[in-house]
Amino acid sequence: MKLWIAAALFAAALPALADGDVNAGAQKAASCMACHGAEGKSAVPLYPNLAGQHAPYLLHSLQAYKKGERSGGQAEVMKAFVAGLSDQDMADLSAYYSSLKP
Repeated sequence: MKLWIAAALFAAALPALADGDVNAGAQKAASCMACHGAEGKSAVPLYPNLAGQHAPYLLHSLQAYKKGERSGGQAEVMKAFVAGLSDQDMADLSAYYSSLKP
């Protein structure tokens, strides 16, 4: 029962974890488009599709790249891209990509 309550509380908090602005994210996404596509759908299998991903997941991923907590694959490339992003920039990008149709 306690696990269920904890899960419900976490789920209720998810929107607050990714409180970004979709329109601002769209303006900030230009540098993402080269790899992740204009609509968040990559034409290259090496790069993941971002369209329709959950905003909290995207935000957590960007934060992990910035903190150096992700490695392998294209992590070094992503670290360079996120180095100059603020917390609000990451929230906005997450909101934008989650708003797109997968």
